[in-house]
Amino acid sequence: MERDRSGRVLAALSVSPALALAGWLLAGLPLLLAGRFAPLPAVLLGVPAAALLCWAGTRGVLRGRRGAGQGVQATPWQVAGVVAVAAGSGVFNVVMHSEQLLVRRDPATYAQYAAWIAGHGSLPIPNQAAAFGGHHPSLYFHSVGTYAVDGGVVPQFMPGPPLVFAIGDWLGAPFAVPAVLGALAVLTVAGVAARLAGGRWAVLAAAAFAVSLPILYTSRTTFSEIPSLILLFGGLALAQDAIEAERPGWRQGLPAGLVLGLAVLVRVDGLRDVLPVLAYAGLLVAMRRSGRPQGAVGVPLLVGLVAGAGLGLLAAYVLARPYLEYLSGSVRPLLLICAVVLVLTPVGVAVAPKLAGFRPPRWLPTAGAALVVLVMAGLYARPWFQTVTRKATNAEDARTAEFIAQIQQANGLPVQPDRLYFELSLHWVTWYIGIPAVVLATVAAAVLLRRLLRDGRPFVWLLPLAMIGWTTVTTLLRPEITPDQPWASRRLVPVVIPGLIVLAVWGLGWLRERSWPRERVRRWATVAGVLLVLAPPVVTSIGTAFTPVERGEAAAVRSMCAALPAEASVLFVERVTGDRFTQLVRGMCGRPAAQVKRPPGGSDLAAEPEVRAAVERVRAAGRVPVVLAADPAQVAPYGTPRQIMGLVTRQDERSLVDPPNGTWTLRVNVWMAVG
Repeated sequence: MERDRSGRVLAALSVSPALALAGWLLAGLPLLLAGRFAPLPAVLLGVPAAALLCWAGTRGVLRGRRGAGQGVQATPWQVAGVVAVAAGSGVFNVVMHSEQLLVRRDPATYAQYAAWIAGHGSLPIPNQAAAFGGHHPSLYFHSVGTYAVDGGVVPQFMPGPPLVFAIGDWLGAPFAVPAVLGALAVLTVAGVAARLAGGRWAVLAAAAFAVSLPILYTSRTTFSEIPSLILLFGGLALAQDAIEAERPGWRQGLPAGLVLGLAVLVRVDGLRDVLPVLAYAGLLVAMRRSGRPQGAVGVPLLVGLVAGAGLGLLAAYVLARPYLEYLSGSVRPLLLICAVVLVLTPVGVAVAPKLAGFRPPRWLPTAGAALVVLVMAGLYARPWFQTVTRKATNAEDARTAEFIAQIQQANGLPVQPDRLYFELSLHWVTWYIGIPAVVLATVAAAVLLRRLLRDGRPFVWLLPLAMIGWTTVTTLLRPEITPDQPWASRRLVPVVIPGLIVLAVWGLGWLRERSWPRERVRRWATVAGVLLVLAPPVVTSIGTAFTPVERGEAAAVRSMCAALPAEASVLFVERVTGDRFTQLVRGMCGRPAAQVKRPPGGSDLAAEPEVRAAVERVRAAGRVPVVLAADPAQVAPYGTPRQIMGLVTRQDERSLVDPPNGTWTLRVNVWMAVG
């Protein structure tokens, strides 16, 4: 009874983060679309919505309404261990938090997005062209992380993460929210491990996950991967609870589908990640027709999934259409695949009764298991027979190639700007969770697939195995990210790392029960297995875990904003400074900001006549022209140079062929001249 009670507590704790997050997003998105996203309405709608979903999703679990012998079995000490790991993770990452506000990469874009909607509650962001004497061909108002639209700019990414990060801006603790989300992710992954592998392995899964470098990395600043992980793995846990419920149906299936579907509101890639859920829901509907009680979850799961994903796509179309168009080359094929699966699902349901007596060939289970091993072996051996490259065909690709060449020079590697290093993707995984964990996960996946193909059991593993397998393989084949580490490791966070860790601890349990008949030998073998799972990620993480990056940016930004005249209209005349600070000055300093166009030919500096003309138009508009750049000589023609930022801090290492083991120096200078 004690194990049952503790298990129910762990089961409820591990799905509550996803349910609460879903409730907040469901309330926040309509407010943002209406231009009314502010603390009072968000709290009045978001807190009850989160509480209602938590109540609906955990009521049956806490009351023990589950099938006989089903559910999470855990001791009070195991539950306490999971909570301790999660709490320790949260505290550690709060202490070591990053302050990425200067728009150099995605975290700062998310931070600026969150700061804007926290302070203004609406999109698009007005360009305030009147403060520069009106629109003029020599000025533009977008920068890195934003796209130009009529009368303003829109941020680059999906609105889900900023809707959550804005809470930190309202509370005056913007750098704490990512760490809190990271701690909740630890709870979520541990809950999935407890359901699928047993409570005894939940603490190991939580610890191995929490110490992995990509998890530390994305739990310290404003990335989208951790919120996505919470929704995806929380949805998996809810789906399992739904099919194991004593009376499965709408109350259990709808929240599970909704949580999974809302992953699209956080990341466009979430559409790919939840694709297996479509087919799984169709299978459940077919099972309903054959009289199996789990089938009652199929329709509500599908409805919730379509509703959540539909909200995500609506948000993308209304609030991030330029971003969607930029990704159209990959989004359109993905939408087509989703449409095909959606059409084939009812076809499969219709023909399912005719296949009721079908028995797979005897060789199929073994062939499926062998295929798992061959795929993983092929991915690991990929660097020996493939070098992934891409010729630049647009400005974005050209900038990426130039960036890769710079990193290659810094790393002492041959300069090959077209290289993408995607062939190393499975090696990235072994760096961050270790070869033993990858081997255990591969063995576990092979064993589980063989069992599922042989007799359909364990059925609870069907959806997790499909989602983990599908996303892992597609992600590792085409990570589609600039390949420097630890930056590229973020691609592994939503599914690959947590999924392989859950599989690995199940594999460790499977080996423990089958390989050593003597209890003493079994005990020591288990200890050795635990160390093999924990030690490699700790060794990789230790080089950077205790070094926060980009600290001091918040203070530097406050000082810079204070130095700008109250009636300033800010003109950026140098490319890098404009890219980093245009939206920051507009959103965090509250001053109109624009960049002066640079002459063609690759120059980073605007032509002096164009700048002088822009300065005169600002004066004519009754405002104070302020010119910003990275060097005093760049602003000297327009007034007396004054340095308003001289930041020296640490930044992420950029490693291409090895795991990161340190940080690099970052210097940022901003000079001002008042025209």
